[in-house]
Amino acid sequence: MRTEEENKTIYISGEAIAPGEQKMVQINIARIPTGTLIDIPVHVFNGKKPGPTVLVQAGLHGDEINGVETLRRMLQENLFNIKKGAVIVVPILNIFGFIHFSRDVPDGKDVNRSFPGRKTGSLASRIAHTYTSQVLPQVDIGIDLHTGGGQRHNHPQVRYTADDPKSKELAEAFGAPFHFASRLISGSFRKTTFKMGIHTVVYEAGESMRFNEKAIEKGMSGIQNILVSLGMLPNSQFLKPKKPIHLEYARWVRAPKAGMFIPQINNGEKVVKGKILGLIADTYAKKNKKIKAPFDGYVFCINHQAVVNQGDALFHLGR
Repeated sequence: MRTEEENKTIYISGEAIAPGEQKMVQINIARIPTGTLIDIPVHVFNGKKPGPTVLVQAGLHGDEINGVETLRRMLQENLFNIKKGAVIVVPILNIFGFIHFSRDVPDGKDVNRSFPGRKTGSLASRIAHTYTSQVLPQVDIGIDLHTGGGQRHNHPQVRYTADDPKSKELAEAFGAPFHFASRLISGSFRKTTFKMGIHTVVYEAGESMRFNEKAIEKGMSGIQNILVSLGMLPNSQFLKPKKPIHLEYARWVRAPKAGMFIPQINNGEKVVKGKILGLIADTYAKKNKKIKAPFDGYVFCINHQAVVNQGDALFHLGR
């Protein structure tokens, strides 16, 4: 029988993780055509004393591997030795996408557009439904790790929900170079958690299918900073960052024409209106089109696609 001084028991996939216990459990999802069962590994660290339950996850998009490596290192270095509450760590949520080097599951659907999911829906929908029904009801706070999609490289940044003040506090505590409010997307993990009263932030850093050491290190320190702010880790684990910059407005600078794209600015750099951000050149070396900053601000994402079409997003600029 649990006393008032004990934390709650966590239940996942029919297994109980009692206060003071650490355990890895498996969530059964589906079988691949060969009959091999695919499971989602879930690491649970349940503190003895009562406190919030924090979900830290990566690999919702299977090709976004920076977050996967971030959590792997934290598990390896035993950085979830919490004093109270519980931490649920899911290093790879979209196992199918991960093993296929793909953002999506094999049928092309995006798990992060399939929440809260349906028991009898598509594979992506079933993954979302299992996760939403088994894990999320026990969670108070969510930290979702992502990278830029395609060849877009995100400078370390945290996104929160404007209508959730607690998520803004968490974004500030994380300590990434930039943080800002972003809209809730239909079918996304963050929109579903918002409706369930779970305070969620999204950490974006790096690009898909490529490790970025800075992104990984910032992710590790940011997660620890949030856990310290919640009293779940000792203050000695707080990794003080430079003062983060809050962006009130952001917009994409797009390609005015097609051609070869040559960035001429560093990601994360402060720019003034009119500064040349990059060039678009034709393949015959006849014409170059300069791309200039439309306002004073900071570059927090650069497209690394070498050949672009008119209208492609090239730089994400915020102020």
